[in-house]
Amino acid sequence: MTINLSMALVLAVLYSVGFYLLMQRSLMRILIGIVVLGHGANLLLQLAGGAPARAPVLDAVPPQEISDPLPQALALTAIVITFALTTYLLALGYRSWVLVGHDEVQDDVEDRRIAARRGPDGAMEEGTAEETEAAPEDTADSHELEEGRR
Repeated sequence: MTINLSMALVLAVLYSVGFYLLMQRSLMRILIGIVVLGHGANLLLQLAGGAPARAPVLDAVPPQEISDPLPQALALTAIVITFALTTYLLALGYRSWVLVGHDEVQDDVEDRRIAARRGPDGAMEEGTAEETEAAPEDTADSHELEEGRR
């Protein structure tokens, strides 16, 4: 089984465009990236199946002429998974458009605040414990957290 250069280039373009779109901030671009990646996966599975052959019916044809049904079954599974992800992302995009007015994925402020907090006392950090305890932004955040708990 050989793969020609044109199909390898088509697969490379599909995968690179799909991954590029997947890394964007817009949910619609992410959706299109998933769809393009799904098409690339289906094409790869069909190419891995080899050239078209006869149906896998025993004693009807010699075993050399029988096609492998596994790549076709995997392609059907990939189509179903891509469809499910597409509908889920469409629902997310619609919900984001209704609530916020755009479909851009925002940074989570709470995640940034937690990441900026000081680590536990036993954490392995570059600075010493005295240097990390003396940071004014950390003490302000901890006082706000304590006030919020009361």
